[in-house]
Amino acid sequence: MDLARIALLCGGIAAAMAVLSSGAMAQVTAAKTQIVPFANSPFPYRGMVPGQGKPFLDVVEGERRGHTSPRGGVYWEERTYSDRRVLLHVPRGFDLKRPAVVVVFFHGNLARLERDVRDRQQVPRQVDESGLNAVLVAPQFAVDALDSSAGRFWEPGAFAQFLDEAAGRLAQLVGDREARGAFADLPVVLVAYSGGYQPAAYVLEVGGTAGRVRGVVLLDALYAEEDKFAVWIEKYRQGAFFLSAYSNSSRGSNAALKRLLSAQGVAFQEGLPPQLTSGAVAFLSAGDLSHNDFVTHAWVRDPLKAVLARIIGYSRTRPRQR
Repeated sequence: MDLARIALLCGGIAAAMAVLSSGAMAQVTAAKTQIVPFANSPFPYRGMVPGQGKPFLDVVEGERRGHTSPRGGVYWEERTYSDRRVLLHVPRGFDLKRPAVVVVFFHGNLARLERDVRDRQQVPRQVDESGLNAVLVAPQFAVDALDSSAGRFWEPGAFAQFLDEAAGRLAQLVGDREARGAFADLPVVLVAYSGGYQPAAYVLEVGGTAGRVRGVVLLDALYAEEDKFAVWIEKYRQGAFFLSAYSNSSRGSNAALKRLLSAQGVAFQEGLPPQLTSGAVAFLSAGDLSHNDFVTHAWVRDPLKAVLARIIGYSRTRPRQR
């Protein structure tokens, strides 16, 4: 096994050894899904917009407060920016005694957790069928809005607090509170779709997770903030992987990121690697496809499943074919 694979494995192996020594939970015998409110959620958010010198809630009408989105106009806090819920999913067969990861999924614009992440994009199912020994954590951002705002994830350390709470919630979901520490130590694979690029970029820059993020997957999710991704790739690529798969919708920003990486002397490859290991930096052009369907129909059916199945060192089962 080469050094790149060893680097990607070390976090999961360390967590698995900690679980073995503590005698924590056994293998999960039935899939578990829950949507629950978090205290450390992206919204509500009443801070400032980074780099703009103005409050996020910049519109006041009586007792109502709202935010002016560049694409969607004014959205009101109580309807769009007050949902604290997070989707949690643990696949059948998940085993904390083996190397495991947390897949964190950031949805795009005009999305709701139940309607889009769970039912339309089938993210929990794709995690299940990838065969990856992983749990899923997907927070709600702006509800059903043309808005990519990161909310509290703009704040330094807020993402680390979110993951810490997620560890406790996952332990409750699997029915073993003693597993909280093991969940808190698991490496993270961050997946962003479409407008999820903005919270992903800030999480990588100020999230407070240091080297815990062992992989970043962008699914047609690069529309700005190329410099933040370039800095993270240059700094952490020896212990993590990066993959951006894109349609013509985000081709321009992907080209801009490639130029930044070339200027930094960071090598990258075109196309989907057969294996995703530490040090891999790849771009996959999927061509002229529907952006709205990219999570379910891109270069293959179920592209999220296809990508997760290529992550080395965290196998739960062999991927099921559909």
